[in-house]
Amino acid sequence: MSAPRPLSLAVVGRGRMGRLVEAVARERGHRVELALSAAENPDGAGLNAQSLAGIDLAIEFSTPAAAPRNVEACLERGVSVLTGTTGWADAEGAARLGMLAERSGAALLIAPNFALGVLLFRLLVRRAAELLAGDDQGFDLWIEETHHKGKRDAPSGTALALAEDVLGRMPGLRREELPVRSTRGGHEPGLHRVVLDATDETIELVHRARSRRVFAVGAVRAAEWLGGRTELTGLVGLEDMMRESEGEA
Repeated sequence: MSAPRPLSLAVVGRGRMGRLVEAVARERGHRVELALSAAENPDGAGLNAQSLAGIDLAIEFSTPAAAPRNVEACLERGVSVLTGTTGWADAEGAARLGMLAERSGAALLIAPNFALGVLLFRLLVRRAAELLAGDDQGFDLWIEETHHKGKRDAPSGTALALAEDVLGRMPGLRREELPVRSTRGGHEPGLHRVVLDATDETIELVHRARSRRVFAVGAVRAAEWLGGRTELTGLVGLEDMMRESEGEA
């Protein structure tokens, strides 16, 4: 496999994740031409035609309050955006920004979790749900997630995505019948567990991140994937990367 072409990146948000993304991007041979903290970018003001000139793609990790305007400011100037900020993009808001991206000839990728292992984890959960739907053996199913005490949204975006993965493959299961449980405390980077429990046996599918770096590596690799597909415009997702993993692309 050939090495990805070097990208000129903007990193929006310089918290722990933003700084990790910067470091990983440089390690992988990319140029971080613009890096903005919250103080340098009030209401997206730091994302203008001059600052975004020559930028191939923006990677956004900020806050739920700041993310919509950050994304919008980049898309208005035709710059594709990959954002891992969670707790802000409902279906209606994502669709609206997707239309803006389409009009601007840019792409928007919103994902709750960029860890590459999570992509595989979601494929496994989807397959388990398919098998469970096709052969009722009396299993109950629920989702648990644990994160550090500083994480603001609960349930996590990843837990909600897992719930959608399950519901999409078990048409007889209603959302209110699928428990999603959250715990906030300590320093846990991210633990997600999908439990299938029957009278005499239990199956547990677990993904546990050991550090935040895994999310930064995944985000940069997703940026490389998106940056290499300039034909993509509008709202895109990790679904496309997942299909490639399944050999469907």
